[in-house]
Formats: sequence, structure tokens, C-alpha cells
Amino acid sequence: MAVIARLPVLYPHCYLCSKHRPMTTPSLLILTDFFRAADQALAYATNLAKPLGARLVLLHVRRDSLLDPEMFTGQLSNLSKEATALALSRVADDLAVPMTVEIGHGRVAFAVADVVSRHHPLLIVLGRPDYSATPDELVQTTALDILRTAPYPMLIVPHTVSSPALPRRVLLAVDGEDFTIGPHAGAMRHLTRTLGVELTVLHVAPDAATDVSEEEVLNSVRRTGLGVDLPVPMRFRRTVAARPADGILHAAQAGDTDLLVMLARPRSFWGKLFGRSVTAEVLLASTVPVLVLPTLA
Repeated sequence: MAVIARLPVLYPHCYLCSKHRPMTTPSLLILTDFFRAADQALAYATNLAKPLGARLVLLHVRRDSLLDPEMFTGQLSNLSKEATALALSRVADDLAVPMTVEIGHGRVAFAVADVVSRHHPLLIVLGRPDYSATPDELVQTTALDILRTAPYPMLIVPHTVSSPALPRRVLLAVDGEDFTIGPHAGAMRHLTRTLGVELTVLHVAPDAATDVSEEEVLNSVRRTGLGVDLPVPMRFRRTVAARPADGILHAAQAGDTDLLVMLARPRSFWGKLFGRSVTAEVLLASTVPVLVLPTLA
């Protein structure tokens, strides 16, 4: 069970009440534990919020359960309640966009689900720490837990990302099958149109003899509306890889991608997500930000 304490909306520039943005303003939900990866994700989200006209919802969850897998990785903040409140206040003072602060207690995925149900953000944003020195059996990341418990569009910013520059060159990895992103389609179209992204659709084939055509792959994306109103037509790229995750990572890290978009189908959540699905492997290894879109099919 997660308990949420709601703090007042903070407006760093002391806007007059008549100019306060209404709660219907688009928002981005940011998770913070005050470590470096979270700080980098916050900088990235702040830069993203400006062109979107969005406010930030900053969530800190106090995680003191001995059953929390990250208790064994050294990745949890042990600040007192007073120190946490002070740290959040300082973060708010440094931001140039409107922000709401919330403090949760308990399991992160449940706290996130509660905040999402009230704020309906465009995205959940969180940083990915450096797990290179952590044994694989202990790597049970917050992102994967949230995706399994409360699937929602999620932007994961790796600790390797040092620049909060807006993403322009977007690589969407698909499997060629039809998909729909349901209620999130409008938010995703708003994001891609506002940022004026250049969208490249990547199809990873297990061998060169694949019978899925370029047109079939692009049509599967067009039907979702994701390619509508972009500054340039969607591009297509195909790569051959025995392991799909390897093909996606190689393509995304070639130097011409600012943001990687992955689809997480329902079968991944209930079947293979914690058995190292393609989505999970990419999330743990990508050096560029990854936007995960839960699909309805």
C-alpha cells in the first residue's frame, strides 16, 4: 500500500492567482530520489515541459520496506522526512516551470498509480541509475515494476545522458504487427507534433528472408496516427538481428537518434517482462532516452 501526502502547487515565478495554470494543464510526472540519475531526468523533463506548456508533478516515495529489492543495491535515499521536504523545496525553487510536489510512502508502483489516477500526466519520467556493478539477479528496476503494475507511457532517461536537449530524431522500434496505444494516442501525437520530430520506423527482422514489407510496417504505425502532421514523412529502416534487443540497441546508438520509442505489449507484462523481454533488455542497456508505450494489442 502506498500513502501519498500532497503538497501545494508551487509556482517558482510567483505568478498572480489569476494567472495560475489550471489543473487541466498537461503535466509530466517525475520520480525523484535525489540521486544523480533522477536529477538528470528532472532537467530533461523540465526542458521537455516548456514547449509542451506542461507543469511538473514531482513525486518522491519513501521506500523503507525490507522487501524492496533495491534495499540491496544501495540505490535508495535514506533522508529523513525533514531533509526530504527541504530537498524538494530547493528543487522547486530552481525550476522555471510550474510544479506540484507529492510525497508517497510504500511501494513505488502503487504510489505512481495513485498520482497518475489524479493528475493524468502525458508521461511518467524517471532516471535510470548505473547498474553496471549490480549483479543481474538484483536488478529489478523501478521502471519495470511500474510497467508491470500500472502500464503507462514512460520515459526513462539513462544516467549517461548529460544534455537535456529536446529530442528531434526519434526511432520507433516495431515488430510489424498491428498495434494500438488506445487512450494515449492523443498525448503522443501532441508530443510528436509539438516537438516537430523526425520519425524513423525501425523493423528488426530475425533474418534477411523476412516476408513483412516496408509498407506493411509503416501502415501499422500510420493506423495509430503517430505519423500525422510531422515536418517530414516517416522514414523506414530495417536491420537483421538474431536477438531483437541487440538490433534495436545497435540502431539506436548509431549516433543519429535522440529518443528511442519501444512498444510494450500486454504479453510482455504478464509473460516475459521479468524474464528479460526485448523491452526490458533495451531499457537496461540503452544509452539514449527510451519512451515505452504500452499497447492494447
